[in-house]
Amino acid sequence: MGFFKAGDSISGQEGRAYATINGRVEEMFYAKNIEATAEKNKAEFKALGKRGVQSKAIGWTGKGSMTIYYSTPVFRQMMLKYIKTGVDSYFDMQVVNEDPTSTIGRQTVILKNVNLDSVIMAKIDVDSEFLEEEIGFTFDDVDMPDSFGNPILR
Repeated sequence: MGFFKAGDSISGQEGRAYATINGRVEEMFYAKNIEATAEKNKAEFKALGKRGVQSKAIGWTGKGSMTIYYSTPVFRQMMLKYIKTGVDSYFDMQVVNEDPTSTIGRQTVILKNVNLDSVIMAKIDVDSEFLEEEIGFTFDDVDMPDSFGNPILR
């Protein structure tokens, strides 16, 4: 009987992310963590003869967050453009998990039409060793050109 080996777990540091903004690909080397969630939107449904409430999926919402080192002006510039002109910015984000010690391979997820919720425009913190910022975002489509395989059980 096989079991899941520790070496097949994915290291959180063995990943990379890219943002495609106005056709330009930017490696997001300043990211500490990125998390994106697809959540179903559900409506309640009641029927005669059934006391319980049923649910039906009627769509979905894509939300995410990332913590980055406070070291790039890219997102502040996008927010400033919206503040000054009213023109909003949308971009795609590609997140790749690929741990060379794991037998499950690579997973690539592309978040489409990412739109920022909030951006820190200026920051100073005398108690912080490294300045960081938390950025929330939404997205409205997703692709997964590569997905993890099954581990090799030994």
